[in-house]
Amino acid sequence: MENIDRNNTPIKELLAEANHCVACGLCLPHCPTYELTHSEADSPRGRIALMSGVASGRIPLNERFIQHMDRCLACRACEQVCPNNVAYGRLIDDARAMIHDHPAVQGEGRHKKNGLRNFLERELVAKPARFDRLRPMLRLLAGSGVLSLLLRLDILKRNALIQSLLFLEDRNLPGFSWRRTYPATGLLRGEVGLFLGCVARLIDAETLLSSIWVLNRLGFTVHVPNVQGCCGALHQHSGQVDAAKLLAEQNIHAFAGLDIQAIISTASGCGVQLAEYSSRLGSGFSVPVMDISQFLDGLVWDEISIAPLPRRIAVHEPCTLRNTLRASAYLYSLLERIPAVEVVPLAGNAQCCGAAGTYFLDQPEFASSLLNAKLQAFERTGADCLVTANIGCALHIANGLAKQGKGIEVLHPVTLLARQMRIK
Repeated sequence: MENIDRNNTPIKELLAEANHCVACGLCLPHCPTYELTHSEADSPRGRIALMSGVASGRIPLNERFIQHMDRCLACRACEQVCPNNVAYGRLIDDARAMIHDHPAVQGEGRHKKNGLRNFLERELVAKPARFDRLRPMLRLLAGSGVLSLLLRLDILKRNALIQSLLFLEDRNLPGFSWRRTYPATGLLRGEVGLFLGCVARLIDAETLLSSIWVLNRLGFTVHVPNVQGCCGALHQHSGQVDAAKLLAEQNIHAFAGLDIQAIISTASGCGVQLAEYSSRLGSGFSVPVMDISQFLDGLVWDEISIAPLPRRIAVHEPCTLRNTLRASAYLYSLLERIPAVEVVPLAGNAQCCGAAGTYFLDQPEFASSLLNAKLQAFERTGADCLVTANIGCALHIANGLAKQGKGIEVLHPVTLLARQMRIK
């Protein structure tokens, strides 16, 4: 592959940030891919050296460079321990943008995607309102048992994207249309906006509806703009910066003009992208973006009745919630509002589960290794339920449990809380 143009601003910014790395190596023990390969090139320190080498023209942008960049989960665990506060998340995105914009890479394509996946990314993820139209059909397929039969066909077992739909077999797929406003119950304490996302509005509507229900009963009116779209995280992390920026502008416009205190996200992966619009893409929201658990933690709960739940619940902390939003503690404080519940952290919560957006599709071997570690950790807890705060993690872990033939429910903590609040 030819060398890249090193005179543009993004490349100069990449070099400037990469120069902040002092190569101390404190990040290495915290990097999931370094733990799997023990290769310096698959560590944050090694990848930064490679990025700097390509950006400065010392080494070529070739297939080996692309491989090491693609193997990164962008979990950002390295940022937690970096003594020089290197913005690794920005660096890996910039490196992938550099790859995406390279003429030779554009011609070859970084990942060999099948037609179905191309269609889903182009026609659904980029236009998530269409997910709502699919929900009744999937509800019918899941309820009739047809979906279960289809997922067990040999021809479909080889397709990781199709097999990810195992998650739907035991999901509640309600039939409804989103309303623009859900008024508070009783005394009005404030107003918020709810970000729906894309995949969650199809396969995890229960979490979104539970969030609205809980917020309403705590005195908050919830606004759900109908022109909001995908957060753009998948595009951002694959180097499609222009596409991510367009989606950001759409969402900023969707929530503009609303008299709200915050924009609430139920998926931490989306929450990070929304919160970083301003720093990464140049424009952001006029109100803070908050994870639902963090927002609920700061509210008054004096008059709320919650039924006891004498069960052991294991907690998986998504990387985006733990490493970037720094809000994983709120998962536990929210769950502990449920009387009699025993909350157990999943061992190895500092390590990624392997979902990481489309990572489980693009790097299936690495993703499977990381998932197996999570499944083993869950087995040791003795819990009969697992909660997490990111739809990608929930999908990945639930699929792993389903393939083991275990009837373990994986759900969002706000969903569990709402169920207990509904019990009279």
